[in-house]
Amino acid sequence: MTALAHHPHPVTRAVAGVREELSAVADTPVWSMNADDTVATIAEVQSAKAQLAELEARLLTHAGRVDLPAQTGATSTATWHAATTRTTKTHAHRTMRLADGLEHHQATRTALAEGRLHLEQAEAILRALADLPDDLDSAITAGAEQRLLEYAREFDAKHLKVLGRRILEVTSPETADAHEATLLEREERAAEAAVRLTIWDDGHGKTHGRFTLDTLTGAMLKKHLFALAAPRHQASKGPLGERKPTPQRLGQALVELIQRYPHKRLPKAGGLNATVVVTMTLDALEGRLKAARLDTGERLSPGAARRLACEAGVLPAVLDGNSHVLDLGRKQRFASEAQRIAKTIEARGCEIDGCDWPPGMTHTHHRTRWADGGKTNLRDLISLCPHHHARAHDPRYHLDQLPTGKYTFHRRT
Repeated sequence: MTALAHHPHPVTRAVAGVREELSAVADTPVWSMNADDTVATIAEVQSAKAQLAELEARLLTHAGRVDLPAQTGATSTATWHAATTRTTKTHAHRTMRLADGLEHHQATRTALAEGRLHLEQAEAILRALADLPDDLDSAITAGAEQRLLEYAREFDAKHLKVLGRRILEVTSPETADAHEATLLEREERAAEAAVRLTIWDDGHGKTHGRFTLDTLTGAMLKKHLFALAAPRHQASKGPLGERKPTPQRLGQALVELIQRYPHKRLPKAGGLNATVVVTMTLDALEGRLKAARLDTGERLSPGAARRLACEAGVLPAVLDGNSHVLDLGRKQRFASEAQRIAKTIEARGCEIDGCDWPPGMTHTHHRTRWADGGKTNLRDLISLCPHHHARAHDPRYHLDQLPTGKYTFHRRT
């Protein structure tokens, strides 16, 4: 017998009794169960989990009312719950949201307590009810809750979430359109603020990333990728295979989308389109084994560099043994732009000593000002970041070249 079994409160004794009975069958093999018993027992386990979830939510509500968190200095009931049960704060906050929702929706609490509702279903229903307008008549809210509980007999949590978004179309059609518009506007604002992209190179030839997009942009991206990865598009490369694009095929579609995007439609930074510049030695171009380098710092095999040299939006820059530009290809029409590209390759970023501004964001500056007779020759140009470019035009400073080839500023006396 557990210590809890001797506790005077009936709820405590009930929990202890359940645990004791489960402990008694912990070593009992289940191989002898027939199919019907197995199905029935799994269903009972689900119902028991729902009942325990309702009881836990009720106990946490009580813990907040008697201010148990204050005894340990916890800032909230969820934080206290996470610390005392060694669960994550994410799980604890999710449990508290359930407890708060059940406080306001007794019918859902009763269904969960009786095991007629799974935990995920209850969370979906409570989320839908929480999204209803605050000024909605209580009778309409109650009707929506009852209808969702009826749906729960047939639908899982995922479908309940979809049904919950449009529940007012059934229970209160006159308010449904305005409610859906409000929900969509709220979600779109939240999605716009949540748009993120992180991307990193692992140093072993692969780049990884993750992103968050709003629903509209996500749908557009899926349309692009599915079109590129569609079986009919891949027919020339082999058997059609499965009709639904695989993750590998979608990844290949993303590669194609990026590599073949029209470079002329890209915005310019530092006077240049977002063009990838592949720098290689003459040896690499002629087929000997020596790595090539992107202007962003990554390295490529010479074979990959030669293959990319004929792709749109990729500019081959051939260097001699001293890293001097020998040829910039024939992609750019205007000499001034070719000079900027050449300077970007040679400077590899802002040329001020100690500045790490990347090459694609630099400006091209005349070392001798144009107004003072400076010429637009490659060796007379300097790559500067916007901050240092502004300082270069500040009459209070003059620019000096260091023995390393870098530059520095000194205040004029």
